[in-house]
Amino acid sequence: MSIADIIGTIGVAILLLGYFLNSYGFISAETKTYLMLNIIGSFTAGAASLIISFYPFVLLEGIWCLVSIIALVKQHYLSKPNHS
Repeated sequence: MSIADIIGTIGVAILLLGYFLNSYGFISAETKTYLMLNIIGSFTAGAASLIISFYPFVLLEGIWCLVSIIALVKQHYLSKPNHS
């Protein structure tokens, strides 16, 4: 098993863990835990795809990671009380 296989397997396992936990009601898709699992998993899987030069998945995982980061940042700012 190559280093890219190991990295990719870890990334996909993290993504599937988040999917499983959400699908069976253990966590909500709006939680920081779910979003962090998506960020870490997609980044890791994307890095493995980059190592093997499989660019369609680099794009897919990069966008998945970016969307998850945006959702996390948006959630962070929306959850803060407005002290204007």
